[in-house]
Amino acid sequence: MNNEAKRDPSNVETQVKILVEDLKSHSADSQRNATAELRLLARYDMDNRIVIENCGAIGLLVNLLYSNDPETQENAVTALLNLSINNNKNKSAIVDAGAIEPLIHVLENGGSEAKANSAATIYSLSLLEENKIKIGSSGAVGPLVDLLGNGTPRGKKDAITALFNLSIHHENKARIVQYGAVRYLIELMDPSVGMVDKAVAVLTNLATIPEGRNAIGEEGGIPLLVEVVELGSAKGKANAAATLLRLSTNSGRFCNMVLQEGVVPPLVALSQSGTPRTREKAQALLSYLRNQQHENA
Repeated sequence: MNNEAKRDPSNVETQVKILVEDLKSHSADSQRNATAELRLLARYDMDNRIVIENCGAIGLLVNLLYSNDPETQENAVTALLNLSINNNKNKSAIVDAGAIEPLIHVLENGGSEAKANSAATIYSLSLLEENKIKIGSSGAVGPLVDLLGNGTPRGKKDAITALFNLSIHHENKARIVQYGAVRYLIELMDPSVGMVDKAVAVLTNLATIPEGRNAIGEEGGIPLLVEVVELGSAKGKANAAATLLRLSTNSGRFCNMVLQEGVVPPLVALSQSGTPRTREKAQALLSYLRNQQHENA
C-alpha cells in the first residue's frame, strides 16, 4: 500500500481521507488502526505529511492524545511527532490545534514509549522560536524534568534534548532550575550513560543565571565539569570550560573549588591543543584563575 501510495499522490489523499473519517469514529478499533496507519504514512514521506495536514488530521490526532487506549494514544503522539519533522507549517498547525496541554498529559500519564515520543514532539515543536516561549510557560518543564530523572534511557534522551532547546530561551532557565533539573543533569554526566555532551550543554545555558550557577555548585557539578575538561569530547570540553568560567567569575567560593579540583593542568593542555573554540574557552578560564591566584598571593 505504501509504495503504491508514494507513486500516486491522489491515492494517498483518498487513503488519508478515509483514515480521517476513522479518527472521528466511535469505534476504538477504527481509531487505533487509523492512528497506526497515519503514524506510518507520516514517518518517511514529506509529501504525505502535507497531505495529512491538508486533510484535517492534526486536530483529531491532538484530541486522541487523551485516548484511554494506550496504543491509540501512542500512535497519535508518534504520528504528530512524524508530522512535525522538517515541516514548520505542521509545527505551527500542531501548536495552533492546542497540542501543548495534551502533550503534557501524555508526558505525565502515557506509557514509556508515548512519554518519550511526547518529549520528542515537544523538542521538535520548540525548534520554532515562538514555541519555546509557549511551551515553557505552559507547564511542560516539570514533566520533562521528571522524565529526565525517572524515564527510560530513551525517555531521558528525548527529555534532555527538549530541555536543551527550551533552555536557550532566557525565561525558561529559572523554571528548569526550579524543577530540580540540575541534580539529574549532573547524574547524567556519568560517561557510561552516554549523555555527557547533552547534559553539559544544558548546564552551560543554565549557568547564565544565578540560580543555575548556585545549583551546579551546590549539587556537586564542579568536579564532574573538571573531569569533562580533562576527558570529554571537544564540544564537551568547550562547554565545561565555559560553565566553569561562569561559576568562577561570579563566586569566589566556586572559583576556589574549581582550583582545588586541579583544573589548571588539563586547561593548559586544552589551551594549546584543542579546537579554536575550546582553546578560547580554556584560555579565558586560565587567565581568570591565574589573576585570582595572584590576587590571593
